[in-house]
Amino acid sequence: MQHTIIVGGSSGIGLATARQLIAVGHQVTITGRSEARLAGAKREVSGVNAVVMDATAPDFSRMGAFDHLVLALGSGRGTGPFAKLSLADVKAGFEEKVFAHFATAQAALPFIRPTGSITFVSAVSAHGAMPGTAGIGAANAAVAQLVPILAVELKPLRVNGVSPGVIDTPWWDAVPADQKKAMFEQIAAKTPVGRVGTAEDVARAIAFLTECGFMSGHTIICDGGLHLSL
Repeated sequence: MQHTIIVGGSSGIGLATARQLIAVGHQVTITGRSEARLAGAKREVSGVNAVVMDATAPDFSRMGAFDHLVLALGSGRGTGPFAKLSLADVKAGFEEKVFAHFATAQAALPFIRPTGSITFVSAVSAHGAMPGTAGIGAANAAVAQLVPILAVELKPLRVNGVSPGVIDTPWWDAVPADQKKAMFEQIAAKTPVGRVGTAEDVARAIAFLTECGFMSGHTIICDGGLHLSL
């Protein structure tokens, strides 16, 4: 049985990926900082294991050897008009996204079997030209750029990535409901598929990269085609 660890797996894309991989026969361990959220995730997804771990101080020694690592860590820092964007906010975004992905992947290396994989989750802002996303786009681009470099450097370990578009997950919970509804409708109108994404959409892309032993060095843009209009 393949063992997959999902860092940032207590909700949203990470938890949907846990559900998807368990369905195809993986043993799955999710990690997060909140014990309460992990307990809720365990109630929601039957068969998932949960370990409290802070991605700023990752420690995989308790988990032993495993096959696949999925890094589903997010950050909302670094948005807003460039002229007024707080550098401190951008730095915080890099801490939460880039440095967390970098440090966690690095800490996991001694424990990942060489026949396994790492999947980074960035965002479509790494590939578009959307005003107001200079900070967060730069952070996601940095994560996406790790993929081809590490695919070569860490071979035969496979390294891939997924860049989600606008996905209806708890990441948007801070936005008032009426404002979020209007924003989602506007974005849906720009996508060829005519809707925003779900966590399950992205989970399927991650599961594909995890399962397919002939994929390495690729980042799948899973955005319903939104990047075509950016």
